[in-house]
Amino acid sequence: MSAPDGSPVGAERSIGQLFASATADLSALVHDEIALAKAQLKQDVKRGATSGGAFMAAGLLLLFSLPMLNFALAYGIRTWSGWNLAICFLLSFAANVLIALALALIGVVFAKKARKGRGPQKVAASVKETAGVLQKARPHPRPELPENRVPQSVEPVARSSS
Repeated sequence: MSAPDGSPVGAERSIGQLFASATADLSALVHDEIALAKAQLKQDVKRGATSGGAFMAAGLLLLFSLPMLNFALAYGIRTWSGWNLAICFLLSFAANVLIALALALIGVVFAKKARKGRGPQKVAASVKETAGVLQKARPHPRPELPENRVPQSVEPVARSSS
């Protein structure tokens, strides 16, 4: 079995190897944080686009369907009820307004979800926390060795793969 840098587990590693391993791990962490920020931002943009699409659909429905729907609905109501034609046209207009309001409500719901999305802010806080931990990190003090004494062995350290 070997360590991520290819050296055997339990073998003594040089400071250069340890530094290279720490640098690679830190680089991977930064890349993962950036990928997370991109994914969360993409989700927020998708919600915003859905909201804009719903608002656009509400406006287009109200604009293009009013004349034809009003005539068809008004004449249908008159045929069914025998009411005055003006009242029938008002009822058909009210039906179109209700549909447009329902679509606008859907747009508001998605706009609130997009506004609540705090993906990039969460990632920025996580990056700041990681930077704070790394700034406070200090090497372990090493005891002074006599000039003629060399360390016997280095104990292997368990490494987490998570």
